Amino acid sequence: MRIEDETIVIRSGEEFDVPKVEQYLRQHLSGLGQGSLKVRQFPVGASNLTYLLQIGQWEGVLRRPPFGPVPPKAHDMARESSLLQKIHPVFSLAPQPYHFCNDLDILGAPFYVMERRKGVVLNSEFPAGVVPSEELCQKISQTVIETLVQIHAVDWQAAGLSEFGHPDGFLKRQVKGWIERYFAAQTDDLPEVEPLTRWLREHVPESPAPSLIHNDFKLNNMLLAADDLTKAVAVLDWEMTTIGDPLFDLAVSLSYWVNQDDPPELKTMLPAVTIHPGFISRERFMNIYAEKSGRDLSSIDFYMIFAYFKFAVIAQQIYVRWKRGQTKDARFEAFGSRVGYVIAYAAALAEKSRL
Repeated sequence: MRIEDETIVIRSGEEFDVPKVEQYLRQHLSGLGQGSLKVRQFPVGASNLTYLLQIGQWEGVLRRPPFGPVPPKAHDMARESSLLQKIHPVFSLAPQPYHFCNDLDILGAPFYVMERRKGVVLNSEFPAGVVPSEELCQKISQTVIETLVQIHAVDWQAAGLSEFGHPDGFLKRQVKGWIERYFAAQTDDLPEVEPLTRWLREHVPESPAPSLIHNDFKLNNMLLAADDLTKAVAVLDWEMTTIGDPLFDLAVSLSYWVNQDDPPELKTMLPAVTIHPGFISRERFMNIYAEKSGRDLSSIDFYMIFAYFKFAVIAQQIYVRWKRGQTKDARFEAFGSRVGYVIAYAAALAEKSRL
């Protein structure tokens, strides 16, 4: 795959001082190539910014927080880099971090550099020349589920990850925290918000045994081998990873797993290849996960409703930054109406729930 096919010229307003970064890298990393540092940007994602670094034959990936004010404790580069240091040895699909920088004079924000994994990200369409047969789509589905099960099976205590989470009371804290985040970023008065947030507070189930959770696990946060799309090359974007409720992780993943028979608005908001024939339904996804993990999914309705609410809050946090002029990324202008739809969708699911 050509570099130009998976990266873009750096977006306006998201540039940095390339010579200064090159000088810093040469002082702190070994094995860099000859020549000047070249930088392009990965276009996927609406949170942390990710850049491809090239010096000769050497390649790396730089991650930094978005521009403008960010929520407290969010986009913590030091934590994300430290997490990968612990996870990479026990889960090989997690990229290896090379170096963390907390010197704000270099980039204006903390950042870290990690290894570059080459592969295909499946977003709303397949790569040119790939025929998405039902068999291929079914096998990709299996790969996604098996990867999630593997993450949840990591012995987090033996890996030294205990300091990265507080599993006791995890779900109640999540409900409280995401509701607070919504109101902190609120721009519009949506009538469904009050009954939905009340329902969430009143229906928090008892969590299963805690596990390592990615907290943003979805198909387009995976890299798949270009010559075999059924093979995982990497799992990306570990910024929200913690020790917590694995069913919450499952539901977050399922909230992005859009099927062909979903409402048109949902498919527009979350364009994904999973609408192609052969990709399994969310119900089938749950059943396979339950079989492979041995976990009870009887309370999954709550987790799904909460996952949609969380998605709406993340979109709202991005939208409010655009509305305040803290980011100029034109993609975010439409997020306001999308938040309203997802809130209404989650509220309707809560009304129908038998919990």
